[in-house]
Amino acid sequence: MAQRGIREYHGKRMLARHLDSFIKQSIGYDGRIVLVDSSTDWKKLEKENPWLKKEKLVAKPDQLFGKRGKHGLVLVNKSFADTRKWIEERLGKKQVVNGIEGTLTHFIIEPCVAHEAEYYAAIKSSAECDYIYFSLEGGINVEENWDKVVTIRVPIIGGIEAVADDVDAAMPKELGENKKMVANFLRGLYRYFAAMHFAYLEINPFAIAGKHIVPLDMVAKLDDTAEFLCSDMWGSDIEFPAAFGQNLSPEESKIRELDALSGASLKLTLLNPDGIIWNMVAGGGASVIYADTVCDLGYAKELAMYGEYSGNPSTSLTYEYARVVLDLMTRKPDKKGRPKTLILGGGIANFTDVAKTFTGIIKALNEYGDKLKKVKARIFVRRGGPNYQEGLINLKAAAEKLGVPIEVHGPEYHMTRVVSDALKF
Repeated sequence: MAQRGIREYHGKRMLARHLDSFIKQSIGYDGRIVLVDSSTDWKKLEKENPWLKKEKLVAKPDQLFGKRGKHGLVLVNKSFADTRKWIEERLGKKQVVNGIEGTLTHFIIEPCVAHEAEYYAAIKSSAECDYIYFSLEGGINVEENWDKVVTIRVPIIGGIEAVADDVDAAMPKELGENKKMVANFLRGLYRYFAAMHFAYLEINPFAIAGKHIVPLDMVAKLDDTAEFLCSDMWGSDIEFPAAFGQNLSPEESKIRELDALSGASLKLTLLNPDGIIWNMVAGGGASVIYADTVCDLGYAKELAMYGEYSGNPSTSLTYEYARVVLDLMTRKPDKKGRPKTLILGGGIANFTDVAKTFTGIIKALNEYGDKLKKVKARIFVRRGGPNYQEGLINLKAAAEKLGVPIEVHGPEYHMTRVVSDALKF
C-alpha cells in the first residue's frame, strides 16, 4: 500500500459528493470550493461560481503542507477582488515552510463560515486496527492539547458497527445537544474512510453551523493501490501531487506514470544524480533495507536513488524501469574516476517471476552496455524466488558478454552482504 497525499480541494469535493450516503443525516456540506493555479481564467471562474462575488471568502495554498495559518498563508473574510489580489501576489513566489523552500503554485478559495468553536477529527489506519480521534480543541494548537483528544479503536473485523456505542460514549458532555450529531458524523466519516480506501483523513478544524458540519481544513491520504477500484468515486480529476518543495524530475515523473498504468509497483526518487551507488531493488521492504545498509556503511551521500519494483511487473515494464535507471546512471562518469555500482537486490519473491523481470533488465543492459563501460560500472546481484536460478544465469551471461563486471548470488547469500561487497572499491 502506498499512502499518497491528495489536495484539500479534491478531498473536500469527494466528501461533498459521497459522505451523505454513509451517514444517517445530511451534514449540509455543499462542497463549494475552487482550485486556482497559474492557468486559471478568473473571469470564467467567476462566471461558473457566482457565489465568489456574493460571499466573504477564505483562501490558502493547497500543496500538501500544514501550519498555513502560522506561516501567514491563510486569508480570511475577504471579498473576491481582495482574494484574487492576495493570491496573485503570492502565486509563483518562493516560500519557506517548516524549513523547506518551495514555490506556491496552487490555492483554494471557499466561503468564509462564521463559527465560534473549532473541533478536531481524524482517522488513521494501522496494521492492527483503525483509530478515530476527536477533540473539542481543534485548530492550529491541537498538538499542544493532545491530552484532550479522545481515541476510539475500530477493529479490522467488525468495523465501526462493532464499536458504534463506544463512539456515543466517547462524546464529551460539552457538546451538549450536538453530541448525537457529532457521533453520527464520526461513524459516517469512518464508513466513508473505509469505502473510499483512505489511509489517513484529518479534518482540523471542523465547525458546527446550526445543524450543519463544515470542514474548514482537511488533510487526506489515499491508498493508491485501490485506484482501480475507486477511480470513479475519487473523480477523474484526482491527482497525487509531489510534496511541497519536491519538484519531480522528468525521470521521476515517467516512473510515476508507469506505476499508475500498472498493477505492479514502480517507485523512483532521485537523491544524488552524481552518486556512485545505484540500488535497483525488488520489493518495498527490501528497498528500505538496502538503502539503510548503504547509509549504515557510511555511503549515504553516494546513494543516487531510492526506488523499488515489485508486484510481479511484466518484462516490458521492468525493461522500462531499468532503462530509466541505467540512463540516469550512465550520463556521466564519476568526477573522481570511481566506478559506478549497480546493486540488483531483493529478498525471496513469493510470486514474482525473477527470470521474467531479469529478462527486462537484460534488455536494458544490452542497450546501455557501452555507456556502462564508460562509467566503469560494476553489477552486484542478490535475488531469490520463482525461477531465480535461470534469471541469475542469464543475467551473468549477458553482463559478461558486454564486458561489465558482475557478481551474482541467490538466496543462500545474506540479503545485505551483497551491499558490503559492492562497497569495496
